[in-house]
Amino acid sequence: MVTVDDFLKVDIRVGTIIEVSLNKKARKKAYKLKIDFGEDVGIKTSSAQITKCYAENDLIGMQVVGVVNFPPRQIADVKSEVLVLGSDSSQGVVLLNPEQKVKNGDKIC
Repeated sequence: MVTVDDFLKVDIRVGTIIEVSLNKKARKKAYKLKIDFGEDVGIKTSSAQITKCYAENDLIGMQVVGVVNFPPRQIADVKSEVLVLGSDSSQGVVLLNPEQKVKNGDKIC
C-alpha cells in the first residue's frame, strides 16, 4: 500500500508542450517532448508513447500533467526527465490535462 506520505513525495505539475519530434530510435513508436514546467522546474524532456492518439502538431501548446522528480531514464537517444501522465485506454495512451488553462509549474494536489 502507498501511504499519503509516500504520495506527497511525488512532485506532479502542469506544463506546456513546446516542441515535439519523433523519437526515431525508440523500440516502440514514441515522441520526444520538450515541456515548459515554469520557473521553478524549467524546460524538461520526455519520451512518450502517445503516437496512436496524437499527431505532432496537435501536441504543441497542449498542457499536460507530469511527474518531475523521478530520476531521468535513457530511452533510446532521449534523456527522459519527466513522466507524462495519461490513461492506458483501448485507443492508446490519452494524456491527462487540466480542464482550464493554468500556470506552468502549478502543482497537482
